[in-house]
Amino acid sequence: MSDEPSEDPSESPSEFGGVDSSPDDGAGDDGGPNHETNSSDAVSASSEAADGGDGDGGSGGDGDGGPDDGDSAPGDSPDERVSEESITEGSLIRPLFHLAWPIVVIQLLQVMYNVVDTLYLGRLSAEAVGAISLAFPLIFLLIAVAGGFTTAGAILVAQYTGADGNRSAGLVAGQTIFTVSVLSVLIGIAGYFYTRPALEILPSDADTAATVIPLAADYMEVIFAGIPLMFGFFVFSALMRGYGDTRTPMTVMLVSVVLNVLLDPFLIFGFSANPLFEWLAAVPLVAALDPVGVQAALFAATGFAGYGIEGAAIATIFSRGVATAVGIWVLFGTGLGPDVSLGHLRPDLGFIGDIFRLGLPSSVEQTTSALAMITLTAMVVTFSPPVVAAYGLGNRLISLVFLPAMGLGRAIDTMVGQNLGANRADRAARSVKLAASTGAGVMFLVAVVAVTFTEPIVGAFLGDVPDAPATVAHAVEYVRIRSVEFAFIGVSQVILGAFRGAGNTKTAMVISILTLWVGRVASVGYLVFIAGWGETGIWVGMALGNILGAIIGVAWFARGTWTERYIDDPAPGVDPAADD
Repeated sequence: MSDEPSEDPSESPSEFGGVDSSPDDGAGDDGGPNHETNSSDAVSASSEAADGGDGDGGSGGDGDGGPDDGDSAPGDSPDERVSEESITEGSLIRPLFHLAWPIVVIQLLQVMYNVVDTLYLGRLSAEAVGAISLAFPLIFLLIAVAGGFTTAGAILVAQYTGADGNRSAGLVAGQTIFTVSVLSVLIGIAGYFYTRPALEILPSDADTAATVIPLAADYMEVIFAGIPLMFGFFVFSALMRGYGDTRTPMTVMLVSVVLNVLLDPFLIFGFSANPLFEWLAAVPLVAALDPVGVQAALFAATGFAGYGIEGAAIATIFSRGVATAVGIWVLFGTGLGPDVSLGHLRPDLGFIGDIFRLGLPSSVEQTTSALAMITLTAMVVTFSPPVVAAYGLGNRLISLVFLPAMGLGRAIDTMVGQNLGANRADRAARSVKLAASTGAGVMFLVAVVAVTFTEPIVGAFLGDVPDAPATVAHAVEYVRIRSVEFAFIGVSQVILGAFRGAGNTKTAMVISILTLWVGRVASVGYLVFIAGWGETGIWVGMALGNILGAIIGVAWFARGTWTERYIDDPAPGVDPAADD
């Protein structure tokens, strides 16, 4: 579970409570490719369409290909877009890598939002870092409500596209945009007015209540006021992934992240004590331009000293808004995604019913995970501000560490789904074992690096601000303790991906809930409030979650009950006995 979820629920690392917002999460439990719809019977899609709905491989299957992906031969039907040679035959390593790397890049861009905010706010104050660590779980709680409906849109777009029903894919895309737009406005209004009352009920340390919580409220109010702009990009990204194109959302996300990086220092600090000018002054060629002097001149001319933590929120909303505008243009003005038009925005109760029926289970899972993180946050805020800040800082760093495991977990969704669809359960099992061992090995190496260089890595995120030494000391202890679980993260994410790829999303959900609520919430509660371990109990309890999840997942996987494919469509003409 990524301890600091990305703001995009459809891109949330599944380490956050095991929430993988890929369309498989809805499809497996709600009828999958064969669920009923009163809009078209084309929803009964092929095995590749079901795999394509994972939100990362898409109909293209390779994680980054659109309808014209290089694996397609001219004249291929949509459910033949994924080359069976690369997924169901031949080497396992090549397709696994080919599927995983684009997912890691997309998630890395998502994490950049949080990292950049932390980097600059760490120069503002340790309390500001603690404030955003409190804000994100509460923001994500409301975002998760609508997040499941973006997933439902991706499911339906993937299935209609796989069934070669482009008109229906465009119509469901329009209905998803309409539905989520209405929900985002309602959520924005509710969130704006619930922010301060929700924060006030948190049991807080006196210093935290006086310094951290007001900053968190300031940040959250801006985010909720602009949340419709954020959701526009979420919907665009989900619909394009469902269609089988992840390269376009990745490009748009890159533009958005660059904007956020450029805007953050100016909106947070303005032209007063802006660390960007200090960093530029240390660059040999740029130093000749006297950046510090330029900053002083700009401040004398404008008097602009930034908006503090609210500036970080404004930067996020604006950059997401630009991404939303580009996304709308791509959907309505180009031929890159589903063939959607303005007429498709007219409400269609049949499609809206499908979206709600498919989206609610995913929303419930994401909301449950958000509630677990809020419960953990409520425990953490009973400690002093340095501990709260260390918790937020450590979680941000671990969300970066998590990316390789998450990439493998999402890639194995498609590997398992494609091979089970081709009646290659043996190959599916081998791909899971390869991915799990690879994930464990890579994450072990990451753990070694994290333990060796913890202090300089953590220290880079905090400047010379009050409580910085205490915050760094706590964060170093936190990261080093949690490094014990890194190899287990690699295994647990692959196992969860295998269950989702096979359509056993209820199994994945149960394991995820056990990981968070038993492995983490119960462990932290016991170690902190009963065993009396103090802040060390937080660090140890957080580490136990993925260890428990990996053990349960492997034991469940070893039963072999996952190997029966979910779909009823005839398997493609792949020889189950073919040599690899």
